[in-house]
Amino acid sequence: MRLFEARNAYFDRLCNTPGLMWLGQNTNHFEPHPTVIQAVIDALQDGSYHAYAPPAGFEELRSLIVEDFGLAHTDACAFVTDGAVEALYNICRRICQPGTDFVTTDPSWAWPMQFAREAGARVVELPIYDAAQNYKLTPAQLQAAVTPQTRVIYLVDPNNPLGTCHTAEEIEAFAAIARSVGAYLIHDATYAQFADGFTPAYPFYPEKTLVTYSFSKWLGLAGMRLGAVISNPDIIEMVAAAPPNNLGSNVLSQRAAIAGLKTKAEWFPTVKARLRRNQAAVAEAVARVPGLSIPVYPSQANLLVIETVAAGIRPEALVAAYQAEGIMIRQGTYHTKTFGDRFVKVSLTVPEAWADAFCEKLPAMVERARTIELPQGLF
Repeated sequence: MRLFEARNAYFDRLCNTPGLMWLGQNTNHFEPHPTVIQAVIDALQDGSYHAYAPPAGFEELRSLIVEDFGLAHTDACAFVTDGAVEALYNICRRICQPGTDFVTTDPSWAWPMQFAREAGARVVELPIYDAAQNYKLTPAQLQAAVTPQTRVIYLVDPNNPLGTCHTAEEIEAFAAIARSVGAYLIHDATYAQFADGFTPAYPFYPEKTLVTYSFSKWLGLAGMRLGAVISNPDIIEMVAAAPPNNLGSNVLSQRAAIAGLKTKAEWFPTVKARLRRNQAAVAEAVARVPGLSIPVYPSQANLLVIETVAAGIRPEALVAAYQAEGIMIRQGTYHTKTFGDRFVKVSLTVPEAWADAFCEKLPAMVERARTIELPQGLF
């Protein structure tokens, strides 16, 4: 079986597993605000989905996205996409070139690196899995890595999978470094909504900063595929010239997103509170199992990384043990080949019963993992 067929079959099995507890994809499984559901129902009933949406997204949604990031006072504008990953694909294919460098962290999110390589760029990964640097990129580390060939600096902030978040001073320094070599700065802000403090890079370097925005995580629209890129009008003009989809993103998704943004202040603080509760429960459970540890706590994303090395088990074995119990978690090699054998990732914007089931089973799953040979076919 070809790799893409095996990968698709793997996720098809998961999607068709009744009652599966999704603790591995950072998706939000809390019930959405009633207005979000009603917006989708209204769009179905009024038949507005029969027409293509505006190619850059509904104007109301574009304005709400920019406002949500605190950029309404700038010249920034948004281009709505079929998920943030499509925005990253479009960006990378447009600005990455042969003979140039795409600089990012290790670990990070893997797919933009693939997009950059396909466009001919050389990917430079800067290791950040180190307590001595607080598990995040430092300005000195980035400064030492950039050259005149640096075309793109890609920063996932808060980091996926580590959950670290950069300070305003660090973001300003990264922007200055990008400007010094004329590089584009892609600020992947997929998890910004979960951070206690987040600083967008755009105001520091509006000439070449692009912020990618996701509705999969904070609003829970992962399966409805909606995201955006925020940048200055000239860059958005470039992005909009020949996008993967030039007929507008899903009408139902956009109506749901508009409703979610309009009511966000009413309900999202509860989401963050429930997330922090789940993080605390997992941290307590991990502390009771010898050899397990959490390197970054509290995480500023909707996840936690759990190190398994000192417990003497492979991350993949723990993933397989939990899958047998109807719980999906993720092995570290999805994010990093260098450090992936150290940890699993657990997503926690999920019902409390799911998080508690993970915690209750943890000691037994660690013991079961000791008996499992390195499983194959995990993605």
